[in-house]
Amino acid sequence: MSERSPETHIIDYRAAEQLLATRDPRGAVKLLDSVIAVHPENTAARLLRARAFFAAAQLRLAELEFQLVLEREPDNAFAHFALARTYERVARPDQAKRHFRLAAALDPKPEYLAAARFDSDAQ
Repeated sequence: MSERSPETHIIDYRAAEQLLATRDPRGAVKLLDSVIAVHPENTAARLLRARAFFAAAQLRLAELEFQLVLEREPDNAFAHFALARTYERVARPDQAKRHFRLAAALDPKPEYLAAARFDSDAQ
């Protein structure tokens, strides 16, 4: 097989997006593993792989990948939101709440605001 080119990695990334969209997260992870092996600094690929791990219920791997993304991009509201969902699924509500609130503070989308439940503190 010939040497993989940067174009091949872009194609693999796009194919992984499609696999995730069609509910094949394990197939997406497999493609993204090869992209990340060559481009470990690629945050977009890592975020997509984190989403695929989450969809495949590989929650510890999803958590680690979302954390890595946030180390590089601490203002990534989606990564905070997705990490919060991960914590929610593994019954770590305090950590989930913190990241839901960070997501909402960074980007006041209705979905993020609802998950942050700021109004629950007023009681």
